[in-house]
Amino acid sequence: MARTETPGTEVGQPARSRWWTELPLILLVYGCYSAGRLLARGDVSGAVDHGLSILRIEKLLHLNAEHPLNRLFTREPWLGVPADFWYASLHYLVTPAILVWLFRSRARYYRAARTWLMTSTFLGLIGFTLLPTCPPRLLSASHGFVDTMAQYSSYGWWGGEASAPRGLGGMTNQYAAMPSLHCGWALWCGVMLWRHGGTRLTKVLGVAYPLLTAIVVMGTANHYFLDAVAGVAVMGVGLLLAPHVTRVADVLRARLFPRTAPVTDGTGSPIVSAGCQTSAGERIPRQRESQLDAGGEPDTAPADAGEGAPAPAR
Repeated sequence: MARTETPGTEVGQPARSRWWTELPLILLVYGCYSAGRLLARGDVSGAVDHGLSILRIEKLLHLNAEHPLNRLFTREPWLGVPADFWYASLHYLVTPAILVWLFRSRARYYRAARTWLMTSTFLGLIGFTLLPTCPPRLLSASHGFVDTMAQYSSYGWWGGEASAPRGLGGMTNQYAAMPSLHCGWALWCGVMLWRHGGTRLTKVLGVAYPLLTAIVVMGTANHYFLDAVAGVAVMGVGLLLAPHVTRVADVLRARLFPRTAPVTDGTGSPIVSAGCQTSAGERIPRQRESQLDAGGEPDTAPADAGEGAPAPAR
């Protein structure tokens, strides 16, 4: 039996995102993120105080995992060098790659996933601005941390100042450690792989990638454990706010780019005649008037009038 739907109750499918609108939007958000990190430098002494406060809280709660991991990465180059490459590059590669994969192969989930990522990124930017934090690697040597990025800088493209390319360390904010968006973005990637990958391998990668990223950011002395926790919390808040952001975006789009709705007859069916009535003998509205204007006489016996139609007067 054919399925029927009451007119006007059909669920409309959301319009597919277009790459020429998505790419500028993503570049704009990333540009704002990068500029915000650069501008939100804050007071260096205050950033150091914040970092030491986090370290004291971790020691009080017995959560200090950074020291043993950092000593391991410093002592073992076969771990430290890949970890530095991981930290310096993967969040620039994996996150966009998964966005493109969702856009091309999982289009129905793309917009919600993109909005979640961008909302969380802006929340992280607020954290950088309000709480500039010195990462472990920039604390004085008395605190027992070694900057593995500087130690192994000869192996990669980064310099001793930051994970930025050599000579560009001054163009990045090294005190944007709280929250860790390395961990936040990795968690987003893991959720996307787990939910939409469809294979056992993607599920394994969805779990392994954020966990390994958390180990890397602590072992390279770029983040505290609580930075990683804050990154996860930011993603959680972003997930809750994303539907509201989507609704606001839809309202703004409707106001800025209104669409003309078709006239309906009250049942949901569009009126294509624009209110013109069709009488007997007319195939289309206004046919009778157009024939009279042309000098002709109205049809007295239309061919489609049927057998019961009255005969024309003689």
